[in-house]
Amino acid sequence: MKKELTYIQNVERSIITTYRKELWAKFVKAIDDYKLLKENDSICVCISGGKDSFIMAKLFQELKRHSDINFDLKFLVMNPGYNKENLDLIKHNLDILEIPAIIKESNIFEVANSQDKNPCYLCARMRRGYLYSLAKELGCNKIAIGHHYDDVIETTLMNMLNSGSIQTMLPKLHSTNYEGMELIRPMYLIREKNIINWTKHNNLKFIQCACKFTESAQLKIVSSKRKETKKLIQDLISYNKFVEQNIFTSVENVNMDMILGYRKDGIDYSFLDDYDKE
Repeated sequence: MKKELTYIQNVERSIITTYRKELWAKFVKAIDDYKLLKENDSICVCISGGKDSFIMAKLFQELKRHSDINFDLKFLVMNPGYNKENLDLIKHNLDILEIPAIIKESNIFEVANSQDKNPCYLCARMRRGYLYSLAKELGCNKIAIGHHYDDVIETTLMNMLNSGSIQTMLPKLHSTNYEGMELIRPMYLIREKNIINWTKHNNLKFIQCACKFTESAQLKIVSSKRKETKKLIQDLISYNKFVEQNIFTSVENVNMDMILGYRKDGIDYSFLDDYDKE
């Protein structure tokens, strides 16, 4: 008689079977295409408590089992001041998904909330810095965060429409403040809808927005802008069904001969600089 699989075995199996094309293959492709993993890397997998970071953790566990590359994993939950309900849900998910994460406490929400201006910016900056610091303490040389394909195209379009700039999320970045540390985004090619489908398939529930500033006018504006951008992208699909792919690829198909200017290493360049040169 065939032995029945446990819940966690079914969850892990769904990643490389049912959602192999949508999740596993995209995860591996991003790691290969953008060279996110090297021999003897020690990666701090940062878990915020949401669906994206949890599936990233499970994908890394599968990669560890199947990869020929030797690397180490540390799973980290940085608690910036979650309420008890959200923190309990995070701990529950760590338990049922068998992710051996370290939970580190901080007062980031409290500090950021004490500021009258830009609490969201301060919170994000403090969280990133704290993650780098903790990862360094754990002996890691890379931190992995769960930004996905939809985050990339939304950010790209938001920068164009709201900041008047052409810039995007990169799949990896060297830290400017922590020497030898690097940030990687291995979920770069994974669509959010497929993460949601995997979550529903396995009857999982994750925290949504756990930020304590959700009632503030400033955060509502930021959140509204992202929601509006999501809707705009959906509306544009009726104009061109390839619009999402085109937004994504536009920032790697930049024709330097046909732009007015650009910035490189903090220096501004104009097309006029070379215009009269033969």
